[in-house]
Amino acid sequence: MERAYLSSWFVILIVLAVSFTACQKDEHFAGEPGVREAVPEPTPISLEIPVGFPSHIVASNNPLTLEGVELGRKLFHDPILSKNNQQSCASCHDQKIAFTDDARFSIGVEGKPGTRNSMALMNLAWRRNFFWDGRANSLEEQAFDPITDPLEMNTTWPEVEQKLNDHPEYPELFRLAFGVDEIDSNVVVKAIAQFERTLISGNSKFDKHLQGQNVFNDLEREGFELFVSEEGDCFHCHNGVFMSDNTFRNNGLQFPIEDEGLGAVTGRDRDKGKFIVPTLRNVEFTAPYMHDGRFETLREVVDFYSDNVNQNSPNVDPVMLKVNRPGGSLGLTDRQKDALVAFMKTLSDEEFLNDPRFSNPH
Repeated sequence: MERAYLSSWFVILIVLAVSFTACQKDEHFAGEPGVREAVPEPTPISLEIPVGFPSHIVASNNPLTLEGVELGRKLFHDPILSKNNQQSCASCHDQKIAFTDDARFSIGVEGKPGTRNSMALMNLAWRRNFFWDGRANSLEEQAFDPITDPLEMNTTWPEVEQKLNDHPEYPELFRLAFGVDEIDSNVVVKAIAQFERTLISGNSKFDKHLQGQNVFNDLEREGFELFVSEEGDCFHCHNGVFMSDNTFRNNGLQFPIEDEGLGAVTGRDRDKGKFIVPTLRNVEFTAPYMHDGRFETLREVVDFYSDNVNQNSPNVDPVMLKVNRPGGSLGLTDRQKDALVAFMKTLSDEEFLNDPRFSNPH
């Protein structure tokens, strides 16, 4: 009996020791030396989904939290992520112009221009491919790239990690958001991705129209009807609530092909010259247009699709081939072009462009 009694106590002591060790793993130093304080659980939040929007893609390894989103917002607007502490994500993604840049090519920290137009950022929680050429498959993966790109922030992740770990505020903010004592690149991109998933635009005149409100004027209504007709033929690529089918297409912009786009990522000849179809939401504010920013106005864009698509471009999308029209083009009238521009301006969402939840918190 005595031997069994001692064995039972031995088992209990082992269990207590294991439990104590496990508890220690969930605690972090805080306050005075030697004092441990449990890390509070971050506060879960859900996206505010506009009426008519489908379910969004859930990142199971990076759930949204209040602390994570706010940290991501702070990082998005902080030039600490760049080599010279002078350029932030927001430098090339300005909220008032739908988180894009009004320059044809953004200028990096070394004063060198990039090679493609800065993409607008909105409704990213529904996307599966990022960058014009689709080389990233998640927002987390996308966020790694600009930091080390020599034409953008031009630094290294070890340098960024060191600056953040030495910062008077960031270590505690990362601790509260992710429960970590040491900041590394993985939690940095997770925070930025969380913030970017909240950039939702769904309160335009177009949305009110979809909800049954009679808000279009005559020219806007004419433009919408043309947009969704075979005559205007915009809807094949720009459709649904996101005004994009999120596919990759060669729209006949290049001949010969100078930027291979998706083809450079996949290595396939059939993908050369293909780029992701961009959203038309807030397109009124996102000039210049196309992957290379060659068009300064929406009227120039409409002129291109009406009259100037290069049907000899390799891999040109079948939608671009209007072989049944004179000259192989849409041949729109001036009135029709004006109507299309008027309709596209109904996709503007002033609330999104001025939402204080997305602004610089510094």
